[in-house]
Amino acid sequence: MNARVDFTPMVDMIMLLVTFFMLCTSLLKPQAMQLSMPSDKEDQQDEQRSQAKASEAVTILAAPDDRIFYFEGKAENAAENLVETKYGKDGIRAFLLKKNAKAQVEVDKLKKEFEVRDINEESKKEYNERLSEIKSAKGTPTVIIKINDDASFNNMMKILDEMLICNIGKYVIDNFSEADKELLATKGVKLAQ
Repeated sequence: MNARVDFTPMVDMIMLLVTFFMLCTSLLKPQAMQLSMPSDKEDQQDEQRSQAKASEAVTILAAPDDRIFYFEGKAENAAENLVETKYGKDGIRAFLLKKNAKAQVEVDKLKKEFEVRDINEESKKEYNERLSEIKSAKGTPTVIIKINDDASFNNMMKILDEMLICNIGKYVIDNFSEADKELLATKGVKLAQ
């Protein structure tokens, strides 16, 4: 009796796997976040380039146990203006959308305008340029994000998602200072030393 293994189904299976992986890798394109750099105008001093206007500045403090705080304006007035909120649409998102309402309206108009256009490389480039201009226009908020070492990585990702959802174009991740720790201590947040 002659024993023989039929490999014909194996060839079909390999072809299916090769096709699957080829399609998946071609569809996966890396996505990058928009990055706004400080102005390099000659008539500005270094201090002016790195400072945000007090009326446009919002500082977000991420603390342990999924607690999040924010205040508007300069750090000197933070003790009176510190507000605890939560993640999601009824918390920090609602505040940021309200603060960035003008840009949000412009972004919605831009999306409607480009919905009816043909999608090609030139229109994508124009859309991204105009979107970047709207996000970084005068009067839009500048968000300073400070994440405590005891906060989770998930907290940082949630905050960065909110920046994208709320069309915030000017934001920076900054170091958590001793003054920030003292500020959170007034709200009963216990931080590791």
